[in-house]
Amino acid sequence: MSTMDKILEINGVLGLGWEDINNTLREKGIPLFFPTIGGMVGTGCSGTNAVRYGTAKGEWFLNLTVVLPSGKVIKTRRRARKSAAGFDTTKLFIGAEGTLGIITEATLRLTPRVPTKVAMAQFPNVEMAVSAVNDILKTPYGPHIQCAELLDDNMMSAINAAGLVERPYPVQDTLFFKIQGSPESIIETSKAVQAVASKHGSSRFEFASTDEEAEEIWQNRKYALMSTLGAHPGTKCWTTDVCVPTSKLPQLVYETKADLAKAGLKHTIVGHVGDGNFHALILFSDEKELEAVSTAVHRLIYRAVSMDGTCTGEHGVGVGKIEYLVEELGEGTVELMKTVKRAVDPLNLFNPGKASKRHDS
Repeated sequence: MSTMDKILEINGVLGLGWEDINNTLREKGIPLFFPTIGGMVGTGCSGTNAVRYGTAKGEWFLNLTVVLPSGKVIKTRRRARKSAAGFDTTKLFIGAEGTLGIITEATLRLTPRVPTKVAMAQFPNVEMAVSAVNDILKTPYGPHIQCAELLDDNMMSAINAAGLVERPYPVQDTLFFKIQGSPESIIETSKAVQAVASKHGSSRFEFASTDEEAEEIWQNRKYALMSTLGAHPGTKCWTTDVCVPTSKLPQLVYETKADLAKAGLKHTIVGHVGDGNFHALILFSDEKELEAVSTAVHRLIYRAVSMDGTCTGEHGVGVGKIEYLVEELGEGTVELMKTVKRAVDPLNLFNPGKASKRHDS
């Protein structure tokens, strides 16, 4: 779908990366932005903005134009902001990973751009850092947190070693925040965030002094995979993600880091910790290490599911996580998914074997 890259109408129908959409809106002087799209329709994921704006399974997609396996083209609903007419077929295709149809257009709901400040806080360990986020979001200032991103000490070291940043950072478990609102609410929220961070042992808290510095700090978060590989030349990387209730995340991240260290596996961790989601980037250089990584990923997933979490918060099921679906969702739910697949795609044409392995017998 690489050619699905044009904005058809500014009132909402479009199909390209969410950053491209926001850049176009900015260039046209339209004070709106879209917090989540891209492959996000396919996997129902979200990215860094989910803390404040929710995921792609929220109300951000007003309708979709879809080519069905039969060749028919449908539009899931009109452009009204809400509708109670029939099944919500839009959500049927969100997260289906291309197994039910090919999405050719999407009508998106935009939201106003709000003044934003970027802050960074560092902590003695990941458990304290993630616990701080939980407490921050419980305060009256929680709704002003747009993003709360974790970069563990290994990730901070990798960013420095990869040479992709202008100035090195102290190597500690780190939170990056985006705080939104009026100038007054940003100031009050910042005070609350700093107070909670200090209570959880934060040794360093600083704001970006300029918009350029804010952009640089946030850009460094996007260097996660490149920095991880750049810091360890010659290695390959297995990236995986899980998601748990936010109250369980401090324990899960702490136990995962301990498990990977015990296994002797080089790794970094980044996370959208405000919504309980984190990504482990685990390195390997030969078949023996790859086997150890695979075993560690299995342990991570079962650890997350045992905490009433999910095997994937964003990356999707694909073929690699099908084996966990019954454990997580139950046989009845998985069978319902297969029934829908058989009804919509009786010839099993679209992404066969993905998301929920179909059995015709």
